[in-house]
Amino acid sequence: MRSILITGCSSGIGLAAARILRERGWSVFAACRSEEDCARLRKEGFEAPRLDYEDEATIETALQEVLAATGGTLDALFNNGAYAIPGAVEDLPTNALRTIFEANFFGWHALTRAVLPVMRRQGHGRIVQCSSVLGLITMPWRGAYNASKFALEGLTDTLRMEMKETEIKVILIEPGPITTDFRRNSIKQFERWIDWRGSARAAQYEVELRTRLYDSVKKARFELGPEAVVDKLIHAIENPRPRPRYYVTLPTYFAALMRRLLPTRGLDRLLGG
Repeated sequence: MRSILITGCSSGIGLAAARILRERGWSVFAACRSEEDCARLRKEGFEAPRLDYEDEATIETALQEVLAATGGTLDALFNNGAYAIPGAVEDLPTNALRTIFEANFFGWHALTRAVLPVMRRQGHGRIVQCSSVLGLITMPWRGAYNASKFALEGLTDTLRMEMKETEIKVILIEPGPITTDFRRNSIKQFERWIDWRGSARAAQYEVELRTRLYDSVKKARFELGPEAVVDKLIHAIENPRPRPRYYVTLPTYFAALMRRLLPTRGLDRLLGG
């Protein structure tokens, strides 16, 4: 049975991927950051190791749990768990940036490095990175997340080139607006790190960011469900010739095109800079 380790499975893209791939016959290891979420998934019948990208010890123990269950093999890794810290760059504490990079970048790198020897020994594997439209273009108020995804794009492109002589395929998926708890979960990070009342931009926070952040009903234009991402993931891990990059929503296709066609000032005006 083909095996896959998926991170960030408490909800959203990760949970949808775990359920759909299990239906397709994959042996799914649905990792979550909190033990409470892992316990909930175990009740659904999943193998659910606890894996917190900010805690390297859990990365090691989760992978060992997977390998013990599979006899030392792993066909695919889907790095997915991530979060945002909304706020202006000038209001973003440097420690906040360090923290989000642990969760969105360094932890992904640590897990990927741990998996690569396994895939080398077995002679094949797929490493799929869930990036973002914000790994292609930037938007105001999203500096921390933008930075982590731009870093991920660069590292993943490099790894893909370095693995070209092997049967280990390295793939990026670029979602755009997807219906998940991502925005709601970012409120906790915003309240933890951003002193918006003491900011020179307090009025902007009140009118722009906070209104959008706390509006849990309004959806983005062209927003799709997490199943749209899973469709791309299935092609990435099951097709003999996966693409290096998969765009998901219309805004992502548009962003990739505009980045190639527009000068920097034009792109800034279009995106609100």
